Amino acid sequence: MRNPVQTGSLATCDRHHRISYTHPQAEELVAAEVRQTLAELGATSASNVVVFCIGTDRSTGDALGPLVGSILSVDKGLAARVLGTLDDPVHAGNLKASLELLGHDPGSRVVLAIDACLGQSEQVGTICVGRGPIRPGAGVNKDLPWVGDMHVTGTVNVGGFMEYLVLQNTRLSLVLKMAQAIARGLAGALAEP
Repeated sequence: MRNPVQTGSLATCDRHHRISYTHPQAEELVAAEVRQTLAELGATSASNVVVFCIGTDRSTGDALGPLVGSILSVDKGLAARVLGTLDDPVHAGNLKASLELLGHDPGSRVVLAIDACLGQSEQVGTICVGRGPIRPGAGVNKDLPWVGDMHVTGTVNVGGFMEYLVLQNTRLSLVLKMAQAIARGLAGALAEP
């Protein structure tokens, strides 16, 4: 198993490349990485996938997950279940309860965690798809449980100093465009056959 990712901190990516949201084929690249990772995990159907979108709209930088969830929740062709939207976010205050709702059935369900993270300046605007869980809130010193069998993270700003303030002052334009690229990629990978 590859190393887990601690989000909200310096991002690590267990694949050897990152996908820029501005790449002309960003959605297709995200979809291909998601399909490959699901295959590695033995997922036989998109209906066995739960997309677990973490974050809150009370912080611009942390809104990536709920934005992805909201975009996906209106997609009628999506076979996966989606948790975490702008109207019903999964955040630090309800993360443990939301995980309990999922139950524990690793044989028939793959949890795909979506979250924003902070990174180095050259990583801002990049999307990473990988195998293994993420630890939400690690970069802002929150003690939250690890989430997911796989993850998609988006580096929304620079980490390393005053992370709460950095997340609050992240441009919504960037976060929205990244969320759209991630959601379109997921929709391509998790559509009904």
